[in-house]
Amino acid sequence: MLKKNNIAQSVVKRLKFDEHKLEDVCKGIEQLVGLADPINKVMLQRELDEGLVLKRISCPIGVIGIIFEARPDALVQISSLCIKSGNCAVLKGGKETVNTNKVLFDIIYKTAVASGAPEGCMYQVEGHSEVDELLACNKSVDLIIPRGSNQFVQYIMNNTKIPVMGHADGICHTYIDKDADIEKACRVTVDAKIQYTAACNATETLLVDRAFGTENLKKVAEALRANGVKVRGSREVSDIIGCESMNDDEFATEYLDLIISVKLVDGVDEAIEHINNFGSHHTDCIITENLETAEKFMNLVDSAGTYLNCSTRFADGFRYGFGAEVGISTSKIHARGPVGLEGLTTYKYKLYGSGQIVADYAEGRKQFHHKDL
Repeated sequence: MLKKNNIAQSVVKRLKFDEHKLEDVCKGIEQLVGLADPINKVMLQRELDEGLVLKRISCPIGVIGIIFEARPDALVQISSLCIKSGNCAVLKGGKETVNTNKVLFDIIYKTAVASGAPEGCMYQVEGHSEVDELLACNKSVDLIIPRGSNQFVQYIMNNTKIPVMGHADGICHTYIDKDADIEKACRVTVDAKIQYTAACNATETLLVDRAFGTENLKKVAEALRANGVKVRGSREVSDIIGCESMNDDEFATEYLDLIISVKLVDGVDEAIEHINNFGSHHTDCIITENLETAEKFMNLVDSAGTYLNCSTRFADGFRYGFGAEVGISTSKIHARGPVGLEGLTTYKYKLYGSGQIVADYAEGRKQFHHKDL
């Protein structure tokens, strides 16, 4: 069936909803239950003048359309987050998992309504034609969150006027600094590449400081190859470790497979420049024992997540303690990184007065005293 429909191997891995994924989503829901209610929280309370109090209150975004390829576990995560954050979820999964999605949706929706949620709090879009209808609902849908391939996300972004939150690529980097520990370098790099190669937070490019040494480069390459990873590299890297050579423009490649790009750089500055140029602003790691170098890297790399001495695979809402995530955002506006409960809320200002008018303040009869309560 999978071969007949020409489904990529990276997608096949996401299609499976086995006992491990079931266990993970259940743990995420349990974690989510333990989190505080994110709605109607007073984020700011300020007395502008006597009898004139301003409050900033958290509230749901509203109607969120989530369109995702494969990954039925995403339906569970997204639904539970939307319910907890008071948002209405309009869900459209891929045709590859239409039957699984239907069963999961029915279970979650019926349980939510039976527990007090209003009817219509969730809606499942099943027809392909309905996707374009959803993208055209800019007056009734407040946010679109796409989860899938670069081509898929780009299509969503280019075919709607609704704000879109998410990321198109997951070109993550691991940079091994000259002051790195070789054992940490091998351990972290291997995990970042192989732990789940089809994930957007898997490392796709390995940058290595020339000063780290050719012997250490060979050790890292051997560790990767021992775990089934095909190594591609710049001509310089190819000459040292004997791998397929690649051009500079190929370093913007997201493999989602057991393949990694490797390049030598002259120190942290060149590594930062390379990542900001070729990366996708997702998650990037430095391996070093020099904390000053680490801080420079983590401050100047323009990504949603910057790590020190740990796998890029940690970029995940569940691992961050968010309960789950609706996706990872590389945007700088509103939510950034793994988007959990907080990322699905916005806020409004409520001003409580007692007959005040602006003219009194504009003409000097009254003055603001801006007292935080």
